[in-house]
Amino acid sequence: MKDAPTAEEIAAVDAFLGSEPARDTRSMRGGKEVRDDRHLLLPALHAVNDRIGWISAGALNYICNRLTIPPADAFGVASFYHMFSLEPRAATVVHVCDDIACLSNGAENLCAAMAEHGVSWQRSPCLGMCDHAPAALVVKAGDPPVQKPLGHLRPSDVPSLFDMPDGRTGKLHIGGTHLRLLGRVGKTNPESLDDYRAHGGYAALRRALEIGPDAVIAEIAASKLVGRGGAAFPTARKMEAVARAGAHPHYIICNADESEPGTFKDRILMEQDPFAIVEAMTISGIASGCEHGYIYVRAEYPLATRRLQHAIDEARRHGFLGEDVMERGVRFDLELRRGAGAYICGEETALFNSIEGKRGEPRNKPPFPAQAGLFGKPTLVNNVETLACIPGIITGGAQAFAQFGTAGSTGTKLYCVCGTVARAGLYEVPFGTTLGELIELAGGVRENRKLRAVLLGGAAGTFVGPESLNLPLTFEDTRAAGATVGSGVVMLFDQTVDMAKVVNRIAEFFRDESCGQCVPCRVGTVRQQEALQRGDAGLINEIARAMRDASICGLGQTAANAVESAISLRILDQGAS
Repeated sequence: MKDAPTAEEIAAVDAFLGSEPARDTRSMRGGKEVRDDRHLLLPALHAVNDRIGWISAGALNYICNRLTIPPADAFGVASFYHMFSLEPRAATVVHVCDDIACLSNGAENLCAAMAEHGVSWQRSPCLGMCDHAPAALVVKAGDPPVQKPLGHLRPSDVPSLFDMPDGRTGKLHIGGTHLRLLGRVGKTNPESLDDYRAHGGYAALRRALEIGPDAVIAEIAASKLVGRGGAAFPTARKMEAVARAGAHPHYIICNADESEPGTFKDRILMEQDPFAIVEAMTISGIASGCEHGYIYVRAEYPLATRRLQHAIDEARRHGFLGEDVMERGVRFDLELRRGAGAYICGEETALFNSIEGKRGEPRNKPPFPAQAGLFGKPTLVNNVETLACIPGIITGGAQAFAQFGTAGSTGTKLYCVCGTVARAGLYEVPFGTTLGELIELAGGVRENRKLRAVLLGGAAGTFVGPESLNLPLTFEDTRAAGATVGSGVVMLFDQTVDMAKVVNRIAEFFRDESCGQCVPCRVGTVRQQEALQRGDAGLINEIARAMRDASICGLGQTAANAVESAISLRILDQGAS
């Protein structure tokens, strides 16, 4: 290892790992001791990247020495994530979103202004700020590092980007007909545990501890709650499978790596009601026999990260986490982990690998997470919105939850309405609300323009036309229509949007975000974009079939959905007007 770390790089790593202990040079570390440290790799890489702005060979060598990881192995991990840089770069970098929502709201003009003014910047996939498009994230390395999300940007803002107030994103728009998950948003202080408790917080955990794990799972089963991340798997069934698993320990993970273009619902829940997520994880974890959990938050969400960590610390300080939760003799604690910019880590097994300090590549299933998940142990995984439903079910009961929605899709759903819409924001409505009714809640198409298409479910979803405005938004109705609720994206496009550019950006997104592990996805996403640019619809259909049938995970299996639906609707034949 000829590359040596600088004093500042050593200080950054040691601040996280602690000072390097003296070692007996006559013996080697290995076996379980080394394996137990491997999960610290991603946070250690963050420590250097946050302090210096990039990760040098010397810094990487020092991390490898501290954690006893082969340098080539660590390089493979560091190079996997787009928020890390292995080449020198400026201490301050502006990540400019050029994904589909921002693309439809002037992102290209913003990028041109960045280039014109000589700002250190780079294009970024969706930053989860689609309700504030076009958006950017200013990242400034240092001790402490600074991350500023900025929204509603104009080209004229570029010269003063670095002087803008932290977190300038504009007004948060919340709407809907039944605000259950969003009931506290805008009404309570998200950093006050006392305020959270004054508005019903921790009543659900208290009741869960009183009735016991079996009754908690039975209540959730009776509510017919299913996952809100897109797969719609019954939540109670996963909890029960982990609870009954014989191997120990059990783990619970909150998948907060919300990276689907057009999606920002989980970000708002984490930023505005973080204690609810901590409470929900505590209830779910204890009911499933878990003593430790992880919240895996995408790196592009600095405010959510800070507020969740604060909520964890406050909950632990007041006895809602730790060795004796609410003095009931139950042990449960949480740990927050930051992603580093990889859409694929939203896939649950790729997320396991990322936490374990490996490349975020999906695993083959079976075994399923409930059998062998994180660290090879039974693991319960849910996304933020799914977890946020649980406290209300425990306090209000399954019947009260299921009175909204339909028999096959119970409760309310959060929808991220964005694009060329009058009031972009987060809307909560019961399942069964029609697409047209939801769009009307958001004020309709901006400036009364003509609606051309709506993207449902995000980049992995499908386009529908104006003729689908009467479509009830339920799992069963969208499935019957060949569409999907997915992650709750409802993105509008009017006649001024160049749809060919939008669909090409979706194809480009999957090309760039494929982890490359399996051939159908690695090659198929590249060939799909090439065929799209040539207008070869027949080849696109063949590629789509191959990716859908043979890809390891959902990324490859859904990478052609939006492209195929755009071709079917013939929206690519219409230029911007």
